[in-house]
Amino acid sequence: MQKKETSIVDIDQMMNERFGVIGSESRNEFRKDAYNYCVGQLILEARRQESMTQNELAEKIGATKSYISRIEKGQIEPGTCTFLRIIEALGLKFEIVKPMTYALYPLNTPGYLSDSANRPYGSVKSNGTKELKSSK
Repeated sequence: MQKKETSIVDIDQMMNERFGVIGSESRNEFRKDAYNYCVGQLILEARRQESMTQNELAEKIGATKSYISRIEKGQIEPGTCTFLRIIEALGLKFEIVKPMTYALYPLNTPGYLSDSANRPYGSVKSNGTKELKSSK
């Protein structure tokens, strides 16, 4: 049996070669296109889960079927108001949540993460090393 040759790829280098370095116009354009595609796919999946057609969704938000189609394909970015109308029409809820901050103190701070009883994966020792719980 022959082994399949694999090589490790530096994802940052690959992204830089294909889409330009971070902050460049081409990289920003790629990120915008990727964002539009992801939003479109989320809307498409939510619409399908509701067994709703593009026409039905368009009617609910006061748009055209072709507009919904272009959003779902990631060809255009819906404005904020349109996005929120789509979310509401699909029976979804939109929340703005402030992200939690986990590491406020250095890992070697006495007492920081010292109680591992409530952590399923283990704890961090006072010297900064991780101690994993056994899965037994």
